[in-house]
Amino acid sequence: MNSETPLLEILTSAAAERYRNIVHGAVDRTADRLAEVETPTTDTPASTLRDRVAAIDLARPLGSARAAVAEVDELFTAEAVWFHDPGYLAHLNCPVAVPAVAAEAVLAAVNPSVDTWDQSRIGTEIERRVVTWVTGTIGFAAGDGVFTSGGTQSNLHALLLARQAATTAPQGPAGRLPALDDLVVFATASSHFSVRKSAMVLGLPERAVVDVAADAAGRMRPDALAHAIADARREGRTPMAVVATAGTTDRGCIDPLEAIADVCDLEDVWLHVDAAYGCGLLVSPTRRHLLDGIERARSVTADFHKSFFQPVSSSALLVRDPEDLRRASWHADYLNPEDADEPNQVDKSLQTTRRFDALKLWATLRASGAEAIGQAFDTVLDVTERVHEHVTAHPDLVLVAPTQLSTVLFRWQPDGVSDAEADALVAPLRAALLAEGRVLVAKTVIDGRACSKLTLLNPTTSAEQVVASLDHVVRTAARLHTDLVDGHVGTTTGAAR
Repeated sequence: MNSETPLLEILTSAAAERYRNIVHGAVDRTADRLAEVETPTTDTPASTLRDRVAAIDLARPLGSARAAVAEVDELFTAEAVWFHDPGYLAHLNCPVAVPAVAAEAVLAAVNPSVDTWDQSRIGTEIERRVVTWVTGTIGFAAGDGVFTSGGTQSNLHALLLARQAATTAPQGPAGRLPALDDLVVFATASSHFSVRKSAMVLGLPERAVVDVAADAAGRMRPDALAHAIADARREGRTPMAVVATAGTTDRGCIDPLEAIADVCDLEDVWLHVDAAYGCGLLVSPTRRHLLDGIERARSVTADFHKSFFQPVSSSALLVRDPEDLRRASWHADYLNPEDADEPNQVDKSLQTTRRFDALKLWATLRASGAEAIGQAFDTVLDVTERVHEHVTAHPDLVLVAPTQLSTVLFRWQPDGVSDAEADALVAPLRAALLAEGRVLVAKTVIDGRACSKLTLLNPTTSAEQVVASLDHVVRTAARLHTDLVDGHVGTTTGAAR
């Protein structure tokens, strides 16, 4: 280090005023960008973005926090994807509640970790209080849980607990402990990819996850589940868990939780409900009944950074029986000894250092209340119903599947356009829209065919705005189809690749 090397600025009491000025500057810049947003992202080519980042020499610092904040604004914020813009219709990303954003700023400055009591103190109590509120909303009489980084970790944690439960209790007439190779997880083809990924992480064989047949809407059939469990037992395998989904990523459908719970109770199999998407229904004034039966689950995933409008990350694993969380506990003398008097949350978590994400939901609940969150999600679902009606009536669009939540699966296919032509257009349509930056949509595959997908999660976006975006999608698709027929589609979408 020489005399010209900038010193690292650390946030201390002495630096409070400096912190105020720097952060105010960052907030002002972001607010200015926010006020000017007119499209969900820019039309800057991907190659240009890549080159801009590559051109930054991280070995040559700018020399001041103010200059670094300015660079962040010009490099990142100016090119960001804005989920609050009406043209953002692609994935399960939501605009965020203002109180939660303010709480996020507090978290960044204080930098607590809620793994042990002595690192968080009242933060631990706040998280535990929020968890108690959520489990009560689910209907668990005396549940527990822990915040996680997202639905993938929540599902992994749930299946770890189910694995531990299945491999520590003797099974069958011989009273043997099942081997990992014999464990079975029952889900549907529409279940989140993290179910299969978790099985891999947990050391289960590829055949461990069995796809249960679904109905025409993509929902698990309880009768097929009962047969699948019986088949597994006849093969000498051990049912480990059933994963029911309350809001599939593509179709936005909800498995019949009551009937599935009946099967799980009869067969004594762990029921996990992945409500990462549909958890907003827990506080819905009009649609709470869609989650009837969730209180009978043994574990539940809830992603508050989806339908509770919280900043990433904010998820939780909730359990009906607090003792189940002990199945994955691990103790270290230096961190959380077994004889500790303090409530150390690391006893329950897969993580050690862990963000105090519960504070964001706490701030939102205290500012607006649960009913306001539920009304906002209801507004999204009301708009989705109107958009479905529009797509159904549109002469150039085909509604691929219904939904119970906020997805819209469609295909541009006017009369005279073959299935092969419509399928071939899905990917270039998405690419062209992404390159333009005005309307962002996603693509997926349903019943073996490609289709376009909207995911609505913005309560401030009207049905009229979504319809206007769809009109632009239709015009773009018609132009691309003409180019495709004429053999020019490669030059039309090349910039987006």
